[in-house]
Amino acid sequence: MSRIVITEFMDERAVAQLAARHDVLYDPTLVDNRPRMATEAATADAIIVRNRTQVRAELLAALARCTVVGRLGVGLDNIDVAACEARGIKVIPATGANALSVAEYVIASAMLLLRGAYRATPEVIAGQWPRNALSNGREIGGKTLGLVGFGSIGQLTARLARGLGMTVIAFDSMLDAHNPVFAQIGVRCVGIDTLTESADVISLHVPLVDATRNLFDAQRIGVMKPGAVLINSARGGVVDEAAVAAALHSGHLGGAALDVFDTEPVPAGSVFSGCPNLLLTPHIAGVSAESNERVSFLIATMVLEALG
Repeated sequence: MSRIVITEFMDERAVAQLAARHDVLYDPTLVDNRPRMATEAATADAIIVRNRTQVRAELLAALARCTVVGRLGVGLDNIDVAACEARGIKVIPATGANALSVAEYVIASAMLLLRGAYRATPEVIAGQWPRNALSNGREIGGKTLGLVGFGSIGQLTARLARGLGMTVIAFDSMLDAHNPVFAQIGVRCVGIDTLTESADVISLHVPLVDATRNLFDAQRIGVMKPGAVLINSARGGVVDEAAVAAALHSGHLGGAALDVFDTEPVPAGSVFSGCPNLLLTPHIAGVSAESNERVSFLIATMVLEALG
């Protein structure tokens, strides 16, 4: 029997599936107690984490007998994958399991920001009737969605968008323009400059690496279409937050939805204070009741297989 340590929240039925075969410590608050997490890690054969647990030098030093890291999600920027591989530790992400949750987040955010009417509830309750002020909202049908990154999440987002009548263009530095996936989904592959200048809505689906850090900085945001919407559900650091705030204040950006940030939680008094047409969420684009179930059971199954 192996020992499995789970440091963040996981569907409890999936935890039970693990516990039926192995010794399991499940404590969703463990991530906030680093000394105890290091102590528990010392006897772990497998560790299961989300995005807040940093599987890097300090924790890796404590994982003396660990052979598996299960990631309840797809981003791996909180895990030193190379160091894990050097130690013979297998890293298992939940590839594809939360794609629908993220794709729906993108489409819902785009619709909310384009239409602009959904913030009227307090005024209507107060007896006001801002009908004229809210009559210039934009429909999503007929607009162009630009996807920066065209992996599984980008591809599913494209399918949903096309179902709503959007034209979809995409850029992915890892895919050749002749890759059949573009034609299969009905998406035109373009360069990032063309995408930036052409799209009414831009959604980011790339990892945070040196090449993507501040990919959407003041200069790139400046060449977006006036009134365009920017959505980042990928990783904090892919956009320059100060540049987004400035573009919202100036009115150049018609709206922005950010689910990920340079610093999480966002510190008080951030650059976003007072920004118009802004939707901020606490890194939950990929988390829904259904996706949590899919992610949890996928990782439980794969960790069990890896442990043998």
